[in-house]
Amino acid sequence: MRDPRSLYELSSEVEVPRGLPLVAGLTGFADAGAAVAQTTDYLLATLENVVVATFDADELLDYRARRPVILFDEDHIAEYRPPRLMLSLARDEIGQQFLLLTGYEPDFQWERFGAAVLQLIDRLGVSSTTWINAIPMPVPHTRPVSMTVSGNRGELVEAMSVWRPTTEAPANALHLVEVRLHESDRPVAGFVLLVPHYLSDTEYPAAAVAALEAVSKATGRIFPTDSLRDQNRDFVARIDEQVADNAELAKLVGTLEQRHDTYMEETTLRSPLTDDDGDVPSADEIAAELEKFLAVRRRHDDESPLGS
Repeated sequence: MRDPRSLYELSSEVEVPRGLPLVAGLTGFADAGAAVAQTTDYLLATLENVVVATFDADELLDYRARRPVILFDEDHIAEYRPPRLMLSLARDEIGQQFLLLTGYEPDFQWERFGAAVLQLIDRLGVSSTTWINAIPMPVPHTRPVSMTVSGNRGELVEAMSVWRPTTEAPANALHLVEVRLHESDRPVAGFVLLVPHYLSDTEYPAAAVAALEAVSKATGRIFPTDSLRDQNRDFVARIDEQVADNAELAKLVGTLEQRHDTYMEETTLRSPLTDDDGDVPSADEIAAELEKFLAVRRRHDDESPLGS
């Protein structure tokens, strides 16, 4: 294998504190409900971020399968938009830093790419790796988006993994990264969102919201989701109108609801609102957490967006 270091260019102008969590989401083979694309685009658009490393697309990408986009302006090409696979340093809503790996899933050199990611994880002292994926499933849009959790963080699997099959499935590049991290006993968690199969070809905002909530649970980072939730309310309202006007579709959704509810009645998954003893936190405890949140937010108000 050629040196993985030559697959990426590391910025010399950005100082990355050690001990940050890494969040990863790559678009490629499967992205039901455009969950990964929505999530990563939303984070890059709403959070302060700066590029730390850029991967070599000429080494990793099949341009004929996923062609770059141009902007044609009447009689000339005004812009060429090359695909990017990059590692960024970002701040969450209250100023906490984290690393974010986004872009295309490599078509080539998976082993070398995986080795390059692990090299960056070691070099930057990453504390944990969390990645997201989404697949179509026969579940209804009228229920919360559930997920399958993989990796070696047992507390996340126990708290959040609804569906735990034993099965063979097509892999993506981040599966390989997870395997290598697991082999070396480094913390890693993968969240596979289960998206209603009849919405898998659309942009389903609820899937992006669920992805952000999962990443927040795994990393302790806080992400703004208000605009995504507003989009989802409008989206679901339109879907409900279509269901109401189509008896066959209404029957399908009703059947999926019944199967979903029966399955969930049998699961031992603990509600994320309860503590280890199964108790709901008191109003005073919630208020104390809110005060802590506001104190941290005030502390970061005067700091530079990406400074240490």
